[in-house]
Amino acid sequence: MEMKEDKDARWFELECIPKDYIPLEENRPQNLDSPVCDSIPVIDLAKPNGTVEEILKGSQEFGFFQVINHGIPEKILIDALNVLKEFFYMQGKDAPTGTIPDKKGYIYNRSDFARDGTHLWRENLKHPCHPLEKCTHLWPDTPTRYQEVIAAYLVEIQKLSSRILEMIGEGLGLEQGYFKNTSEVQLLSSNFYPPCVDPSLTLGISPHFDTSLISVVYQGGSTGLQFIKDGEWINVGASPNAFVVNIGNQLEIISNRKLKSVRHRVVTSTHATRLSIATFVNPSLDCIVEPAKVLVNELEPSLYVGSQYKDYVQCTNAFGAYTAAILNAMQ
Repeated sequence: MEMKEDKDARWFELECIPKDYIPLEENRPQNLDSPVCDSIPVIDLAKPNGTVEEILKGSQEFGFFQVINHGIPEKILIDALNVLKEFFYMQGKDAPTGTIPDKKGYIYNRSDFARDGTHLWRENLKHPCHPLEKCTHLWPDTPTRYQEVIAAYLVEIQKLSSRILEMIGEGLGLEQGYFKNTSEVQLLSSNFYPPCVDPSLTLGISPHFDTSLISVVYQGGSTGLQFIKDGEWINVGASPNAFVVNIGNQLEIISNRKLKSVRHRVVTSTHATRLSIATFVNPSLDCIVEPAKVLVNELEPSLYVGSQYKDYVQCTNAFGAYTAAILNAMQ
């Protein structure tokens, strides 16, 4: 009997995974049931002492840490997740993807490609965030409250990321305000990872490094984020109302490799949906990124050659096929 196509079904509502979503066997997820790494610092920012040391420990040993009691109202976080959930659920299977025309400055992708050409099991929305007052009109018009809600969220992320970078700078021995005029919350990347019939055969995001100073991720209690340590993929836990912070390769350069940027990825689940909001705190595009002079001496020479951040992004093709469009949007 001929099967009838469900015209209303979403792309992920399948009984088996299409071949173009399945990477080579050596690139497929392993150890999906590996334990949560409970040694990643979960840092209480309300504590009067010890936070700088804890942040440095997480940045040096794992490249990851989480922060709680960060001061961002829970309503702002819930509103942001809800409006993004609305956005992704509004995208039917015939919704346009890629760089959205008509003077909009965002990129929406449904099951976009990894660098090896394999489809990823996710939907993704990217748009610029800096300067905020000049960006909001470039974002999605629907849901109607999207621009207002996400702008309020990003105001809080800017304050939080500045606070975290200041503490990292203090821990490294950099002068106060080192990152103040050279860092920007430049890019938001929101991801919708639907349930997958066989998570062992596909990935939400392939292993990669971030080209940021730091990346600040709100995952709303969902799991799936993993990082590599000692050759093994480790699950990052989901602490309620926490932000996951990971070190990007630009901060690894500035720290002269005292802090480390590590490869990370996202795996899927048979039953759970993952929704995350990643914000990338980057150097300004014209900033020369190089090891901080105070961290370079005869015993510890510079391990990197300085370069403009925008040149680094172009040379590494940091955002794949959308690198040029994203750089243009961030100008």
